[in-house]
Amino acid sequence: MAIRSATINVMVKAAHKAARGLIRDFGEVEQLQVSQKGPADFVSTADLQAERTLRQELKRARPEFGLLMEESAEEPGTDGRHRWIVDPLDGTLNFLHGLPHFAISIGLERDGEIVAGVVHDPIKDELFWAERGVGCYLNDRRLRVSARRDLGQAVIATGTPNLGRPDHQPYLAMLAAAMAQTAGIRRFGAAALDLAYVAAGRYDGYFEVGLSPWDIAAGILLVREAGGYVSEIAGGHHMLQSGSVLAANDHLHLPLGSLLRGVSQVKRAAV
Repeated sequence: MAIRSATINVMVKAAHKAARGLIRDFGEVEQLQVSQKGPADFVSTADLQAERTLRQELKRARPEFGLLMEESAEEPGTDGRHRWIVDPLDGTLNFLHGLPHFAISIGLERDGEIVAGVVHDPIKDELFWAERGVGCYLNDRRLRVSARRDLGQAVIATGTPNLGRPDHQPYLAMLAAAMAQTAGIRRFGAAALDLAYVAAGRYDGYFEVGLSPWDIAAGILLVREAGGYVSEIAGGHHMLQSGSVLAANDHLHLPLGSLLRGVSQVKRAAV
């Protein structure tokens, strides 16, 4: 049985407490107050209540840590080293449409590096967690990325740019290339779970652009601790800053990246 550190226990406790409210609100989603932050970008009372719960629990346990949360301004910490990076409801659009595929994501950053991560799917009661150097787990089961070596046998997840997002055509070029070379493409609408599923071997790879730090902070560590590789699509390692993510197992990260970069380079040369 996996032994969780005090830090992971703090994160799990906070996620479970926030999840109770999300499960309740999901059963009465028609009654929620919803506002629009931008094109195809919504926030509900469920997001806000989950964020309040997470802030309260995390600040109570580690008052000196900073906080970066989706729905509120960043709060610097007094210790100057640690920062929680939190998405209280990843997959808000799924949630508001009654689709049972969403999660709470909590990452812990220390000196600029993600050292712990929790992604909790309340509906399926699946808790993905990882700590640097300790491994990645689903509940208490150790996870490893898939072992597939051939893109032609791989299932790849992605996220599509929606209304109000730029670069639809470059993304479509990458999607077309991936469709032509893989066994299947999936788009489920929750980046944190996409990364968790790569860690669990359910997906063989995942790519997306235009993401925010709270979408991916925890998931990046999950994949790495499960034996996978994560980078920007262009090959860099500043995913939290760029919002570009390419995650895959150790066999497919290079060929999938080469495929996507090749298309991107062709598109840029044609402009």
